[in-house]
Amino acid sequence: MAPRAIWKGVLKIAEVTCPVALYTAASTSERISFHTLNRKTGHRVHRQFVDEVTGKPVEKEDQVKGYDRGDGTYVVLEPEEVAEATPESDKVLDVATFLPCDEIDDLFFDRPYYVTPSTSVAAEAFGLIRDVMAEKEIAALARTVIFRRVRSILIRPHGVGMIATTLNFDYEVRPAESAFDDIPKLKIEGEMLELAEHIIRTKAGRFDPRAFDDRYESALADLVEAKIEGRKIKPLKRSEPANVVNLLDALRQSAKAGDKPAAKRKSARGRAAKAEPRRKAG
Repeated sequence: MAPRAIWKGVLKIAEVTCPVALYTAASTSERISFHTLNRKTGHRVHRQFVDEVTGKPVEKEDQVKGYDRGDGTYVVLEPEEVAEATPESDKVLDVATFLPCDEIDDLFFDRPYYVTPSTSVAAEAFGLIRDVMAEKEIAALARTVIFRRVRSILIRPHGVGMIATTLNFDYEVRPAESAFDDIPKLKIEGEMLELAEHIIRTKAGRFDPRAFDDRYESALADLVEAKIEGRKIKPLKRSEPANVVNLLDALRQSAKAGDKPAAKRKSARGRAAKAEPRRKAG
């Protein structure tokens, strides 16, 4: 089944407009989900809002939003008031500026969406905008209303399409100093630094999302399957964390461990090279 667009509107750059659609790029819908059951009856249970003072259930029509003043009293907001104060979507991705693709810190990245032309007529304008941005290695910073919130969105070329990433607001990103203040300032040099650099070189590689499996999800799937089939599942062995006494010794051990596979690969390549003339001769 074709994916369903979560937003349709117009990408606007100055006087150039292009009808586009946004599709969810990352989803958790494929994860295993559970229901909460009554252990005694096996029936599903449902959440219910209750009055914290009286303990009585509160019907949906009697539920209303409230803002805590800080002293235990609340400012009540009626649904109509919230709706009137919430900006309506004009369905326009209005590009404010262009900037280098790496200009924005990843800390501000929130949620990615695929961007496509929403009509066949829009394909030419879409392709023009995408190709120029790809050639110049730039991204577009735009704003629009998504899910009743005004959001800043970074739009970047991606293959034959584009990626739109909603951005966190400045007040949502906590300053690094609040987490890093207690880290002591040290100057690492000598053998420690050389060993660390060596370990990093031996671990160098590229990102392949297929190489990273969701072990938690796999374990849950195995558990559910075993329960359905009436099998007992062996509990996973829990590895004990290594007790590192000396950092320099740990680095030396890590460097040696990293060298072993390299040596094996080198010897394997050597054997293959020696065997190659014989294969050709045959």
